Amino acid sequence: MGDDPKVVSADGFRSDGAAALEWVARYLEGLDQVAVSPSVAPGDIAARLPAHAPEEPEPFATILRDLDRVVVPGLTHWQAPGFFAYFPASASPPSVLGELVSAGLGVNGMLWSTSPASTELEMVVLDWLVELLGLPDHFRFASEGGGVIEDSASSATLCALVAARERALRGATLDRLTLYGTSEAHSSLPKGAKIAGFAHDQLHSVPVLDDFSMDPSALSRMVAEDRAAGFVPCFVLATAGTTSSMAFDSLEQVGAICREEDLWLHVDAAMAGSAAICPELRAFHEGLELADSYAVNPHKWLLTNFDCTCFYVRDRRALTDALSVTPEYLRNPATASGSVVDYRDWQVPLGRRFRALKLWFVLRTYGATGLRRHLRNHLALAGKLRERLEADERFLFCAPPALDLLCFAHVTGNAATEQLLRDVNDTRRVLLSHTVLAGRYTIRCAIGGAWTEEHHLDELWEIIDRLAPPVSAAAAGAPSP
Repeated sequence: MGDDPKVVSADGFRSDGAAALEWVARYLEGLDQVAVSPSVAPGDIAARLPAHAPEEPEPFATILRDLDRVVVPGLTHWQAPGFFAYFPASASPPSVLGELVSAGLGVNGMLWSTSPASTELEMVVLDWLVELLGLPDHFRFASEGGGVIEDSASSATLCALVAARERALRGATLDRLTLYGTSEAHSSLPKGAKIAGFAHDQLHSVPVLDDFSMDPSALSRMVAEDRAAGFVPCFVLATAGTTSSMAFDSLEQVGAICREEDLWLHVDAAMAGSAAICPELRAFHEGLELADSYAVNPHKWLLTNFDCTCFYVRDRRALTDALSVTPEYLRNPATASGSVVDYRDWQVPLGRRFRALKLWFVLRTYGATGLRRHLRNHLALAGKLRERLEADERFLFCAPPALDLLCFAHVTGNAATEQLLRDVNDTRRVLLSHTVLAGRYTIRCAIGGAWTEEHHLDELWEIIDRLAPPVSAAAAGAPSP
């Protein structure tokens, strides 16, 4: 350090940075040994921290020691190979380094003029992803569309809702607009609708089929009924891989209704969309050419650390017209020329980080071949666990197994399934999550961790097999739902 405690010298930064990088490397090396979930009570971590900020500077080595003493004991280790809960938040070394470089550069890419490279690299990388995932050409910048990196699929849904709202308001008032999605759609739909100014009763829940996908005939009927009642249907959210069960709404059938009725179709493919990097897995994208917008999260399955959602629109003007506000202090010749993309008009906040760097690092480090190998390995692991569950009389599938997600329950009912989940997670070697499907308490196992290998699946199965009661024993205390 120099005389000014606010300033760290270049040499000090090198030394501290090397220590921090070594800490992260040791953390990643030790993921096999960690307890996946913490054993702490509410308030435990706060109690280990001082009540006041330090008055004097502290050595960086002390801060690193407190990572081990205070922070790590209170973490759920999302990168642990035994983490099978929720969907993955994958991270990889090149992604971490991309985040480091982005933080070091410290640019705010709100306008093209505030860092041209930030904007243009993002545009190119998003066009790369259109090709890698086999997305429709209307999502490329060479067309009238394009893409942007948002923080999450929730923000993508909100931006799509606002764009659809503004398009529909040209001929209607806000209180007459109606929105559609299923009960299996992500919670970001009702939350986004609330933020965008819609009343609760303007969001209509479309019934689902036996596989938990949207019933297109029900959607068509509901839209017709709403029109007859004087409402103006304006937005449909179709999910390509729901959170609870990985159900896929029919984009062909739902999209045809949206085109006929002039509804904005947003496709939420947050988790499953990454699978399309493998050409043999793209069937769920059939009909995507009918969509107005689309979101996929590389931070779930493409080894790019959170946060990184790629949000695409067919008509970028529909999005930017809905979100653009230009005070005098943001006016500049490049924007006035109309020849540049200003990403502040593609999102809710004004400022934005250089997220494209980490995705660029990942795509270049692994290449399409490496990423396809990564996904196919997870699918193979999921297939092996599926075979074990199918062969065991104690278990049943609550939804059709799809991609890397398995939804299963104990055959004797909810009580036995819930107890099994508690017992499995109490080992702290693995972590599973739950949902409820058609009234049945369901265990979710999502196999997508960056560090998960076959022996980790073997350990998971050994734990499940050991803790799941026999059918006869469980049946005595747990009636079926």
